[in-house]
Amino acid sequence: MADLQDDTPATTEVGGGYDLPDDPFPEQPAGELLARAHSLLAGHPVADGYSGLPWALRHLPWYDLELGEAAVDTDVPRLREGHVGALFWSLHLPEGTGGERAVAATLEQLDQVRAVVEAHPEGLRLVRTAGQIIDARNRGRVAVLLGPAHGTALDDSLGILRVLHTLGLRVLSLTGTAWAGTSGLTRFGEEVVREMNRLGVLADVTGACEATVERTLALSKTPVLCTRSAARALRPHPANLPDELLAALGAARGLCMVPLTAEQTGPTVPDVADHLDHVRDVAGPECVGLSGTYDSGAVHPRELADASRYPHLIAELLRRGWTEAELALLTWGNVQRVLRSADFTARAAQQRREASTVRITDLDAP
Repeated sequence: MADLQDDTPATTEVGGGYDLPDDPFPEQPAGELLARAHSLLAGHPVADGYSGLPWALRHLPWYDLELGEAAVDTDVPRLREGHVGALFWSLHLPEGTGGERAVAATLEQLDQVRAVVEAHPEGLRLVRTAGQIIDARNRGRVAVLLGPAHGTALDDSLGILRVLHTLGLRVLSLTGTAWAGTSGLTRFGEEVVREMNRLGVLADVTGACEATVERTLALSKTPVLCTRSAARALRPHPANLPDELLAALGAARGLCMVPLTAEQTGPTVPDVADHLDHVRDVAGPECVGLSGTYDSGAVHPRELADASRYPHLIAELLRRGWTEAELALLTWGNVQRVLRSADFTARAAQQRREASTVRITDLDAP
């Protein structure tokens, strides 16, 4: 299955001027709402669920993310302006990359991420845990977490999963693998999820078939992610979730990270806010997060054109009546909870379960 980020056009923003709805809070004009948004984000910064920056940087002969880089959507000054405290760097692969080449390409991206972070020590810090995210924030750095990587990077080997985890991988996409196809998880796929739980690697089921999502939710002892999913009831995109799966994700205390893209959520800030409202209402405020999808080739609403624009979205949610507690969960708290839960479950599982040595041929018939 082609990576979702490869199917979008290169244009980065759409949806010019739009009319804001009548303000139900006349005592809070737009400027005041934006000031409140900045204040809230200063205490509860954004944990962004998906950034395509590593792949975008491969095509640049030179860049400086700390000074500022106009050729991409993300750099340290814009991350600071947008109050982004942490972001997941995607290790997804171009369409058609599979087998041993998928393993090599993923390792090459891991190497590049480390080089990028090391070249920008005043702005970025590579982290693994929720505690390290807090430490990076206290030191004035933006925390970088590794993932999601594509499931084909495992080459059907649990040993490679453990190696990638040792190198820092925190999120793995299940979509498009032989063991998580249209019929759901195979027996080997179930063993992959169990080993991910034992290691503390989170499962990303964005774009997976309903059978795979349902079985993963039932099997996983750690929260399940959808790193780029919105509400299908509002926009019928294949990566968006129907209400039944949103409700199931909420019941399992998973996390739906709504992408800021025109294709999945719409061309305006109110469109994106509609999806956030819907996911909150169906799955609960502890099940909704943000996924910028910047530098992935996705088309963004004009008012959300780069990583600096998060305060404008938060201002819209404040205008709609979101409480500060709900917004704190949306931007920061839910990602912290998911990471802490995964780490706690992994520590407990490692005391009960040895590393799995099962091979795909042991469980799945050829």
